[in-house]
Amino acid sequence: MNALLAEQTQQLQLLVEAVAQLRAEISSAKKEANQAVSETASEVYVQMSDWALKSSGATIDLQRTSETYDCKENWGCRVLWFFRTANPPDTILQPDVSPENCWPLQGHEGQVVIRLPARVHLTAVTVQHISKEASPSGTVISAPRDIAVFGVDADGEEETLLGTFMYDVAEEAIQTFPLKNAPLPRAFLYIKLLVKSNWGNPAYTCIYRVQVHGKMAKPESLN
Repeated sequence: MNALLAEQTQQLQLLVEAVAQLRAEISSAKKEANQAVSETASEVYVQMSDWALKSSGATIDLQRTSETYDCKENWGCRVLWFFRTANPPDTILQPDVSPENCWPLQGHEGQVVIRLPARVHLTAVTVQHISKEASPSGTVISAPRDIAVFGVDADGEEETLLGTFMYDVAEEAIQTFPLKNAPLPRAFLYIKLLVKSNWGNPAYTCIYRVQVHGKMAKPESLN
């Protein structure tokens, strides 16, 4: 009995050391990836306004947004995520796109509705994931794939399809998709991102950041 207990204790210690080493490696990778992504973003998108920034007043309509993935019942998932609480949906409204700093929506499809800080004549939407090289798991199967974008009225009864597109994991991590008939003659206060599929993860889909581009409506067109 004592020998068995000693062996189990040794195995547990090895597991703890392995997890500690993995956490250190992930932390280092996150810093490097975040710096690289920030530099690229500032170079490419400095001229494009983003109406989906939390710091500018954008918020998530939780009543019309899919549930966040619950990792508690998956032991393997808990070990990899180090027992952390899953990030909330408004994670996608912030510029920190370091590895694992995403919003995991439940399943391979779902939606998020963003309330913009003002009514906007929309022109394009930018979706961001991380590259395979920056991913701690070495894969990007949780990235969204087929996506549809809708303009939504305030009470949610009317939706206008603005475009459909595919986020391609073989391309750059930051991908901008022009909307049809942009700039739209009608301004919207809400925008819905509908994820129809991802790249192979049946449990959850990770969205790192969403940016919404366009021109703010003039006061006379707000009504």
